[in-house]
Amino acid sequence: MSGLSIRAAWQPLDREHAEALIATLGVYEIADAAGRTLMIGYAGGRSRFGLRSVITQLIGGKGTQFRVEYNMQYISRWKELLMYSRLTTGALPPLNSGDDGFRLGRLGPVRGART
Repeated sequence: MSGLSIRAAWQPLDREHAEALIATLGVYEIADAAGRTLMIGYAGGRSRFGLRSVITQLIGGKGTQFRVEYNMQYISRWKELLMYSRLTTGALPPLNSGDDGFRLGRLGPVRGART
C-alpha cells in the first residue's frame, strides 16, 4: 500500500519553497527533521491562494519540511492519507489528533472478500 502516500520529495519548510508553490488546491504533509509526519492537511476552496498560502502560514511551527500533492478532490485525498497514516502507524499524526471528530473510515482488507 505504499502507493497511498504523497510521492513528492520533501522540501524545506521556508518562505522560498512555500512561495514557489502554485496557488491551487491539494493536500500536504508537514514533517520534522527526521521525516516523521506531524500533520496531514489540505488547501481547499476557502484557502485564498491554495497550497501556497497554507504552507506559508505553517512556517515557524513545529515542522521543518513539507511535501504537497495537487488534487481537486482534496477532502477525499486528505481522509485517505489520514486513514493510511492510522493504518501504518496506529494513530493519526500528532497535530491531527483532533481531526478524528468526523467519521473516518478504515483501510485494510475487506472481510469475506475473495483474494
